[in-house]
Amino acid sequence: MIRLYINIDHVATIREARKTNEPDPVRAAVLAELGGADGITVHLRFDRRHIRDRDLPLLSETVRTGINLEIAAEPEMLAIALELEPMAVTLVPERPEEITTEGGLALGTNEQRRKIGGAVEKLRSAGIRTALFVNPDPEHLPIAKELGADAVELHTGEYATSWGRRYPGAEARTRLEGELQRLRRAAARGRAVGLDIHAGHGLTYENVAPIAAIPEIEELNIGHSVISRAVLVGLERAVREMKEIVLGARTNSRAQEAWG
Repeated sequence: MIRLYINIDHVATIREARKTNEPDPVRAAVLAELGGADGITVHLRFDRRHIRDRDLPLLSETVRTGINLEIAAEPEMLAIALELEPMAVTLVPERPEEITTEGGLALGTNEQRRKIGGAVEKLRSAGIRTALFVNPDPEHLPIAKELGADAVELHTGEYATSWGRRYPGAEARTRLEGELQRLRRAAARGRAVGLDIHAGHGLTYENVAPIAAIPEIEELNIGHSVISRAVLVGLERAVREMKEIVLGARTNSRAQEAWG
């Protein structure tokens, strides 16, 4: 069964726009769970642009499904994660000037591998399930396994961007199918080396179904699209609608395989 984790960072972003106490991301987490979310994802950034330190213990006390904490592999963030002990931590790259996470972790140098591997070791020693946010390139998957990660989250940003670009006819289809095949190959490779496979970034109500249909993917992390829809229809309904698409994509995929 595929899981849907809801990222509530953007609720906190609205709160921080006025530096007030609403909307409350903790209340948003409760509504997301009522809508069917299988877990809650939050990204604690160095600049605290959305989620604050005080949100984390409140979420830990309130969330009933589980918290996936996204952090950079830096001492300050690791110390917070080790104190909080969330169900899972996803290590992500972070640059101060970026609007949102722009790609997967750089695993190409020995220095980066030592840094990420050390972070993973600390988290796993504390009993925290650990994932690495990586680009969907096959060469990254064995490295993630060697570093001790339990899972990888495949960066779906290029796929999402290809979906939204207005290329001429056949070119658009070719680019989109290429990104989808890239994700399929990475998911298969990751599972083959013994990793659990997650995916996320830029997924929407329009483009999520082909990703949710990939059989190796067992968890999706989606935030902006759901929160955007919730502004119009309410968070519980927005989560429920996304969950229906995600589950329906897997069911329809199996039906298509059965019929050939």
